[in-house]
Amino acid sequence: MTVAIDRADPYEAYKRLREQAPVHRIEGPMGAEIWLVSRYEDARAALSDPRLSKHPRHAPQWVRDLGLVTESENPLGVNLLSTDPPDHTRLRRLVTSAFTRRRMEALRPRVQQITDALLDEMAGGTEADLLAALAFPLPVTVICELLGVPFADRHDFHRNTRASISPELTPEGLAAQREARRWMRDYMTGLVANARVRVDPTLPPDELPDLVSALVVAADERDGLSEDELVGMIQLLLVAGHETTVNLIGNGMLALLCHPDQLKLLRERPELVVPAIEELLRFDGPVERATPRYTVQDVEIAGVTIPANSMVSVVLAAADHDPAHAPQGDQLDITRATPSHLAFGHGLHFCLGAPLARLEGQIAIGTLVRRFPDLALAVSPEKLRWRDNGITSIIRGLEELPIRY
Repeated sequence: MTVAIDRADPYEAYKRLREQAPVHRIEGPMGAEIWLVSRYEDARAALSDPRLSKHPRHAPQWVRDLGLVTESENPLGVNLLSTDPPDHTRLRRLVTSAFTRRRMEALRPRVQQITDALLDEMAGGTEADLLAALAFPLPVTVICELLGVPFADRHDFHRNTRASISPELTPEGLAAQREARRWMRDYMTGLVANARVRVDPTLPPDELPDLVSALVVAADERDGLSEDELVGMIQLLLVAGHETTVNLIGNGMLALLCHPDQLKLLRERPELVVPAIEELLRFDGPVERATPRYTVQDVEIAGVTIPANSMVSVVLAAADHDPAHAPQGDQLDITRATPSHLAFGHGLHFCLGAPLARLEGQIAIGTLVRRFPDLALAVSPEKLRWRDNGITSIIRGLEELPIRY
């Protein structure tokens, strides 16, 4: 079957996939070939299946031919997303020692302070691009402070982030990805060098000034991080720490603006913000497809055999709308007794930054709805532009979100 996926509303196409071809091979330009998994139970099982590796050595030849990965690493370097156990277990343990719940919870007042300041700036006008005014500067400020990255560099790493993780499969797009990789690696190497000069290795992780310093200390432990792993891990945290949250806030607010009854309910019952964020993550989350996995052997899913050395893409957006798991999954209901969703993945590679993303989403959306009771879209929904980098794209997000208030 042929499936045309509309960027503005991919969910009708994903419904067809779930019903007619829950495991489906699609072809793209320049030899690309990806297997899509779209039903919830299949997706959840695939995300924790050890036969689906994250290591690029198992990638199909076309992926290496295009330079999307090398034998040793993915576009974001050697990190949690490009390793399997036992290396993944070691890396996650060390990063978790720096990325503590105590450190995340301590950010709450600062996240609120940044949000309030950004909304104060918005209050001087009547229209804004919500992505530029709030959804981008909030998480990027937080992750910059958390990692110890100069805020002045935010636009450079945001631009290179996009080129690194979702390249267009054209010679120009792949060349831009290679250049972005070089820039990101050089930038992160400089961050590490600066941190090494000032770090105090005698302090516990929670008392070090930022996560880069904590990871530098972890790198010097026995069985710690190699220099490549250290640079790759910081790169991953910087990219994932802002890119997905931008789209959590943007997609979530668009969903509420397109469902005024749900927006009104959240305004009247602000205590619903916690389940509301979970429902918004399920309904139109920031990651449309999980990062690629590669079959280490022939793998059968839902009666379909996927050959070894194939790329598998678990379609989180399709799985989270599966009515077998979330009844009436195409409807937004912030009072839903929310079933577990896959917006942050599942299994070994469950998103390490999920608590921070939830915290930022709850504060940003909850405060915005409270402070601006007459929020509305400034354009019709069909005029909004969605990011689209083709077959390899994993992120779901808007180019801009014009609002009136």
